[in-house]
Amino acid sequence: MRDIDPGPTIRPGHGPAEYPELIAIWRSAVRATHDFLQEEDFRRIEDGLASTYFPAVSLIVAERDGRPVGFAGVAEGGLEMLFVSDDARGHGIGTALLDVATSEHDVTRVDVNEQNAGARGFYLSRGFEQVGRSDLDGDGRPYPILHLALAGRGSRSSLEPDERP
Repeated sequence: MRDIDPGPTIRPGHGPAEYPELIAIWRSAVRATHDFLQEEDFRRIEDGLASTYFPAVSLIVAERDGRPVGFAGVAEGGLEMLFVSDDARGHGIGTALLDVATSEHDVTRVDVNEQNAGARGFYLSRGFEQVGRSDLDGDGRPYPILHLALAGRGSRSSLEPDERP
């Protein structure tokens, strides 16, 4: 008889005490999926996670066997971040986090790096559609961003005119 995988446990973040674990997950995920990111930008973002990025969102954490393996950050209807440890990718962690983000946190939109084909495909296969594009990321760096919204639930009017497709 085969054991049935119950899936991850999804819970609210525990605050600054668990930031080091979440940063380790971020590092693992980004090293595996963001080969386009310059090392100086990687370090700059990593240095700002605990002080700037995490406090700006509501964090939800996915656990397996009592340890965090992924997390998402949501704010005002947007999925601001979703990262799964490289060794846990492909096991439903991202889908579980996205399901909670959309059903319990009213997430209807997400921005994704254009160069991250895996993430783009992940969101498109889960009901998001492209509603805009920016040549630069939010920090003005040359990492094009695709603006995605859940089909029928995102608002094109919320995008600046130069961001519309």
